[in-house]
Amino acid sequence: MPVNQSRLFNASCFALITTAFSFSIRAGILPQLGTEFGLTATQLGVINSMFFFGFPISMIIGGLVYHSVGPKIIMMVAVIAHTLGILLTIYSGGYIGLLVSTFFIGFGNGCTEAACNPMIADMYTGSKMNKMLSRFHMWFPGGIVLGSLISKFMTDAGQPWQAQIWVIMIPTVIYAFLYFGQAFPQPRVEGVTSIGKNFAAMLTPLYIFIFCCMAFTAITEFGPQQWVGLIMAKSGASPMLILALVTGLMAIGRFFAGPIVHKFDQTGVLLGSAVFATIGIYLFSTQTGTSAYIAAVFFAIGVCYFWPTMIGFVAENIPLSGALGMSIVGGVGMLSTSIFQTIIGGWIDTERAEKSAAGLSGDALELAAGQATLVKMTTFPIILIVAFTLLWFWMRSRKKSHA
Repeated sequence: MPVNQSRLFNASCFALITTAFSFSIRAGILPQLGTEFGLTATQLGVINSMFFFGFPISMIIGGLVYHSVGPKIIMMVAVIAHTLGILLTIYSGGYIGLLVSTFFIGFGNGCTEAACNPMIADMYTGSKMNKMLSRFHMWFPGGIVLGSLISKFMTDAGQPWQAQIWVIMIPTVIYAFLYFGQAFPQPRVEGVTSIGKNFAAMLTPLYIFIFCCMAFTAITEFGPQQWVGLIMAKSGASPMLILALVTGLMAIGRFFAGPIVHKFDQTGVLLGSAVFATIGIYLFSTQTGTSAYIAAVFFAIGVCYFWPTMIGFVAENIPLSGALGMSIVGGVGMLSTSIFQTIIGGWIDTERAEKSAAGLSGDALELAAGQATLVKMTTFPIILIVAFTLLWFWMRSRKKSHA
């Protein structure tokens, strides 16, 4: 049976839209959940962390078994996990229920990354692979645009948060249908199916360096995005419109990523991204009202290319790491985000206490606490500027030595 590349790619995109909906809609209903169940920012941070904790677990397992069970089985598990997560969220009834349901949704999202990244890398080669990986990852911000707007309109219309969660089921059903009965591609790099060779490639200095950088690129992208509702709620700008603007620009940027990565090289793109991300997060911490939307533009340009370029860098420069190598890099990104979610929630609670003690209250208190937290978040991309400058020189010298 021939491989229908177009259908598999489209199915992968709908699976990523499911991930994006779960991300944006859950971000949109965080204030409602906090109010209904009487949760603190720290508790909401723990709930958020379960979303990012389930993700790396399934990514790592998926990477280990990808070549033995294949992407088809992994995506069947994704359908089950997404469906369970959606139903358990709706009927959660409280804090513990939300923890469990969020873990399942994160687990399903991790299965999607574990199966789709290596599958796309096996279907396409060279610059076409970079372009298609970016276009696949375009649907994460693209889906967040749709999800955040749906969440905003449903919230404004007085729809309960349970109704918003049901929306996530729509792309889940579509991707399950598109994958059904399809043939899947075979590995194109000789030796990549050997777990031993995968681990040998992952123990190289270049892979370990990218592994460490991914922890910071992921939290740079997801930290401000996941907390934008709470942090920017009192800034005079609409948090969900900021999220929609950021992710809309990211989707456009990723669609046109091919020629940009070709022109500036992967390392140049990563370095430029870190600079723009630092500027964007700093502007978020100082601007209010319509100026917050300008900050959103800088932030979007900054984080736009991080995830697909990091995955593409591994696929192109460390090909023997295989599906496992891509999954581990993606997994550490989400694990880092999971760990930092609780820390960021704690930062907000601490800043609230400090600003309250200084005499602030109401909206002024919430805005000051949120902006102080954002200043702390600039640490992540500043570290990346240093790291990617080193990577740029490293790869340049490596190419000269191989010339």
